[in-house]
Amino acid sequence: MVEGEPGIGKTSLARAAVATTHDTPVQVIWAVCDELSQAFPFLPLLEALRAHPDIPADEHARICDLLRADPGIGNRMDVIPVATEQLLALVGDVCAQSPTMLVVDDLQWADIATVMTLGRLLRGIDQTRLLVVALNRTVPRRDDLMALRRAIEPNVLRIDSLDDDQVAEFVAQLVGARPGPGLLALAAGAGGNPLYLTELVDVLVRAKALEPVDDLVEARATATPSSLAAAISDRLEFISPPARDVLRIAALLGIDFSVSELAVVSGHRLQDLLPVLDEAILAGVLIENGAEMAFRHPLIRQSLYDGMPAGLRAAWHRDAARALANNGASAERVARQLRPTVEEDTTGKVVDGWVVSWLSDSAPQLVGQAPQVAIPMLRWALNGAPPGNDVYDVLSCRLADALLRVGDPTSATDVAATALMHVRRPDSLVDLHWTLTQCQALAGRSQESLDPLRRALNAPGLGLRHRARLQVLMARVYRSLGRVDAAARVAEEALATATEADDRFGMGWALFVRTIAHCMQGESEQALPLFDRALAVSEGDPALADLRLILQINQASAYGVLDRYDDAIRLAERVRDGAQRAGNVFRLAQAHCVLGELLFDVGRWDDALVEIDLALDVSKDPMVDCFQHGLAAVIQLHRGDADSERHLKAAERFAEKVGARICRPFALARALQKEQADAPAAALEILLDGMSDRVQESEETVELLADAVRLATSVGDVSAAEAVVQRSVAMAEESSGPHRQAVTRHCRSLLDADSSGLIEAASLYRAAARPLPRAQALESAALIHADRGEITEARDLFTEAYALYAKLGAEWDLARTQAIFRNYGIRRGPRVRHRQARRGWDALTPTEIRVAGMVAQGMSNPQIAAQLFLSPRTVQTHVSHILAKLELQSRIDIAREASQREAAQNLN
Repeated sequence: MVEGEPGIGKTSLARAAVATTHDTPVQVIWAVCDELSQAFPFLPLLEALRAHPDIPADEHARICDLLRADPGIGNRMDVIPVATEQLLALVGDVCAQSPTMLVVDDLQWADIATVMTLGRLLRGIDQTRLLVVALNRTVPRRDDLMALRRAIEPNVLRIDSLDDDQVAEFVAQLVGARPGPGLLALAAGAGGNPLYLTELVDVLVRAKALEPVDDLVEARATATPSSLAAAISDRLEFISPPARDVLRIAALLGIDFSVSELAVVSGHRLQDLLPVLDEAILAGVLIENGAEMAFRHPLIRQSLYDGMPAGLRAAWHRDAARALANNGASAERVARQLRPTVEEDTTGKVVDGWVVSWLSDSAPQLVGQAPQVAIPMLRWALNGAPPGNDVYDVLSCRLADALLRVGDPTSATDVAATALMHVRRPDSLVDLHWTLTQCQALAGRSQESLDPLRRALNAPGLGLRHRARLQVLMARVYRSLGRVDAAARVAEEALATATEADDRFGMGWALFVRTIAHCMQGESEQALPLFDRALAVSEGDPALADLRLILQINQASAYGVLDRYDDAIRLAERVRDGAQRAGNVFRLAQAHCVLGELLFDVGRWDDALVEIDLALDVSKDPMVDCFQHGLAAVIQLHRGDADSERHLKAAERFAEKVGARICRPFALARALQKEQADAPAAALEILLDGMSDRVQESEETVELLADAVRLATSVGDVSAAEAVVQRSVAMAEESSGPHRQAVTRHCRSLLDADSSGLIEAASLYRAAARPLPRAQALESAALIHADRGEITEARDLFTEAYALYAKLGAEWDLARTQAIFRNYGIRRGPRVRHRQARRGWDALTPTEIRVAGMVAQGMSNPQIAAQLFLSPRTVQTHVSHILAKLELQSRIDIAREASQREAAQNLN
């Protein structure tokens, strides 16, 4: 990071660095941030990458299309995290081709998403051939930029003003001779700012006010600029009036601009602009910037921009927006011009009907890409759209949607509720209720949605399609309230109505609610054909993209419940990748969450931790965060990892945020923590509390049952143990799968101290591919045999349980079982593998070993991702874990260590 005041030489220094790359393999990407673009995600990076010759146009267009897409009703999309991943992959591809220097000029004006992307690049900087050079002013101070600055210290270069000797040397270079005392006295007023000194000398040269005196150069008495702004204004005075008018228009477009856009906005033909641009280049106002033009310094552009009266400037911005829109420019390019018009309008009255019309047409794309920009513009436009017309309906719907997207459900509720008193279009009625229902659900007030939905269903002029969608909303509200029977009934009504209307949207969402109802009632088998039917209905419909993702996520969970783990994991991986491509961060986090849980169940704990890291990296859902932190804490508690405390605290924080009493992994983690603290009664209380209000969500509690019975019998609470056993029996009646049957057998056998029943439960767990409860059942059976003095049988069962714990890396369980069975004279046998290493090559998972080998071969993250069918994010996470386990700093270190290890193995 190079920082300093305006004109101090940051950009000149970066250009000098770029000049050293000539005749080398290093490629340069130069991104320029400006005030007009700072509200639009990634705009500086996208514009810089667009001009890069080695970046496929379709890859760049794919990110732009993702950002500009209309998410549509019902689609929960936050495209920023996914666009970030795609940008990182794009940069990774460029770096894989050759070493790359990325310069980000005027970072102080960068949008939040660009700063976030730079932070992500920093996290993986040792894994790429990349140098990032950020040029930043010292003010304004932004928290995100200060965090970035702290992360790269001491790689921060502060450029200070020139001292007197440096000023003398600098002026001597400018005039080509030694400056005299008079000239130095004038230069002293520049405060050591190189740009001011350059402009000052240029003013004197143009005024022919420099002359040799002896062996010095002196300045004759002449009017000199009183400030840097005055010096720049003096330079602009030498530009012809036609050229100055064109430059003012160029200033509206930003620091850098395309000549074609300038032609559109100015109304001049390209051939007429060329002599004007040549004049500006010769005058030192503009420079060529690849395929575009740029102002030589932001302060020159600022002088032109501020020199226009505010009213005239606003009108020119509006005219520029209209010209760009008529020429087919993207929504963000037009909005960049309209935004200053909105900000500078103090009357609160919209007089330009074109602006209102454009916003009503472009609002969906603008809300999807830059809701923070859209909100003030939509509020402004609503002043010119009286209630009761179609434009008012559209603007109100999109404003409520935008407010919800930026995390302001209270304001979104107010806008939606007010608009519902005036809207007349059935489409808008459904749209607003969809937003309002989400807002009330987030506030924990879903019950308040029912009466407005009932009234809406009686609204005049409502067609079958709209009625079906409102019924779907009502069914979803019932489901969120836990009224599963009512949800299923209303969903069936919605399905019939939607089928009659031939409305695939209504049919798909109605089938979705029905699948949820079956799963909540423990009827996953009955849900499977409904999943297939809903996926067939939603096939190929962009408006149902979000529905397809959540259907597949839930289908993967259902496969897991039915012990079809191969199908479940394969589907979860597919939907995870689909969610990432679609830009649906909510579903991406949920897919990571489901996949992490499935991998935990089958004993692939290291892979589960990777998915947990990835989920926490993108999630904006407190319940998902609670679940993931709880699951990580469970793994780490079993492994005796001190980091479990951090995850437990985070899970508790998120549970409080959403008002959740408990979630299953969090309950297991808290209970395990209490048990490790030798407080089994407190652990039992946590598990019983977690089951108390989940009568219908049986799958949420099934994992708690065996631990609850074990703890209840250990503290002598027979009544609690019997109640849990009865619950397990009821759950087993709902499913013939080996896991449910194993849990019931496990619970009953713990209560009856039946070792043969526990061995049978372990066999069922094996059929269900569940190693942890299998080990626990075997351990309990071994303990019963040991208490009876049947040491041979106890040793065999203990050895088998110990091997399972060792494979999981469950250090706490290994230590606990050894301590218990040592009292019976039983120690682990020689056939049991050693405990899983936590550091070094032995600590790497099979996937990490493959990734390390590919890194050693010089493959980039995108190349590894393509070969292993993983996302670049997943590969980067694996590389980060490899670096941590091997205690290394960079990919080069991995390659070196791998080479040395291979040589040592060959010697052996």
